Amino acid sequence: MKRLIAVVAATMLLGTVAYAYQVTGPVLEVTDTKIVVDKNGEKHEIARDKDTKGDKNIKKGDRVTVQYRMTATEIESKAGKKDDKAKDMKKEDAKAPAKK
Repeated sequence: MKRLIAVVAATMLLGTVAYAYQVTGPVLEVTDTKIVVDKNGEKHEIARDKDTKGDKNIKKGDRVTVQYRMTATEIESKAGKKDDKAKDMKKEDAKAPAKK
């Protein structure tokens, strides 16, 4: 029972890192650094590296299912800049004399 609880807890912790996705279809292109899979006419280009698990002998035309995760590498906020302009406009309106 303790083992089951430990496995469930570990799964929950690992599951919160990033959402998992998968794509299935024929391989359009494969290199050491990427694989391109066609899913219903959409090209999905997914990075690979030396740590990618699975068959290393995949070739163009093979039907595959790729499990992958998306992780942000950089986030730039644009909203703050927009809000600053609105605040500046309100300040200018407050300083302007009231119209009669």
